[in-house]
Amino acid sequence: MVKTENLNIESFDPMPTPDDIHQRLPLSDALAEHVLASRQALQRILDRSDKRKFVVVGPCSIHDPVAGLDYARRLKRLADELSDVLYLVMRVYFEKPRTTTGWKGFINDPRMDDSFMIDEGVFRAREFLLEVNRLGLPAATEALDPIAPQYIGDLIAWTAIGARTSESQTHREMSSGLSTPVGFKNGTDGSVATAVNAIMSASYPHSFLGINGQGRSSIIRTRGNRYGHLVLRGGGGRPNYDSVSVAMAEAALSAAGLPCNIVIDCSHANCGKQAALQPLVVGDVLRQIEYGNSSIVGLMLESFLEAGNQPLTENLSALRYGCSVTDPCLNWETTEATLREAAVVLRGEARGAGG
Repeated sequence: MVKTENLNIESFDPMPTPDDIHQRLPLSDALAEHVLASRQALQRILDRSDKRKFVVVGPCSIHDPVAGLDYARRLKRLADELSDVLYLVMRVYFEKPRTTTGWKGFINDPRMDDSFMIDEGVFRAREFLLEVNRLGLPAATEALDPIAPQYIGDLIAWTAIGARTSESQTHREMSSGLSTPVGFKNGTDGSVATAVNAIMSASYPHSFLGINGQGRSSIIRTRGNRYGHLVLRGGGGRPNYDSVSVAMAEAALSAAGLPCNIVIDCSHANCGKQAALQPLVVGDVLRQIEYGNSSIVGLMLESFLEAGNQPLTENLSALRYGCSVTDPCLNWETTEATLREAAVVLRGEARGAGG
């Protein structure tokens, strides 16, 4: 028999179904209530019935669950302290889009050795998310693989669609069915139109090919997601967190008939890929809020226990504890100080609005 398909496929290794993973690592009713309450808190911020700002903060990527939970415990204490004006959501990113090659993240390669034990990665990612939610923290992630949400989506409070995938029809359709608010990043060239179109597309119902809990191919029919919003992350060699860029983004959202909900990603091109400059971006954004901006609803920060990043080498035991292996991050002490200072400013702004 002459073959015409799968000519470049080496093997098909079976994966456990989403239901299998859920049964092995179940979500309790108490944790389910926590996840739902977290999503509702974010929805209220986006609807403006909750005047707080939300901050998605945490490591660029999770590669060491022990260090990740160490960070989560610290973040939970800070979240409780600042909860009157800030709603802190832990950044828990397991999938990394790569421009060419590189480590693709914890789900794809949990052993960090190109063995690609994806079944193990999905299990350990869900295990980690359960621990984060047990601490009482909401979790945020980037949705990259369209099948992965079936395995871990019930533990996520906020989802990002990255700069490289905001233009993807697959990701727009997937977002229309996600149960979380979804932040769409502007394109890597700085284009806001791409994300605006994505928000609009995801707000409508879609039908597409996917899998169900039993792992069967299915036609997924969605209701549409009305909690899509814009994330400004800079691009094309320049930042876009300044007041002029924000005003232009507001105009683009208004022209499309969309709510003016904007999150500022203080990392990536907005800090010139220099993580230590993120607090300066936060300060600029806070001044805009002080001067009356009402469209900025949240911030994103890349932060870990140690500052900077480190190369991924074959000798994993040589990796520094709590230091990113992908993009550089702020250290914990700077993160804590930055968010405390932000809370002081927002408390003053809240008093001014009330008085």
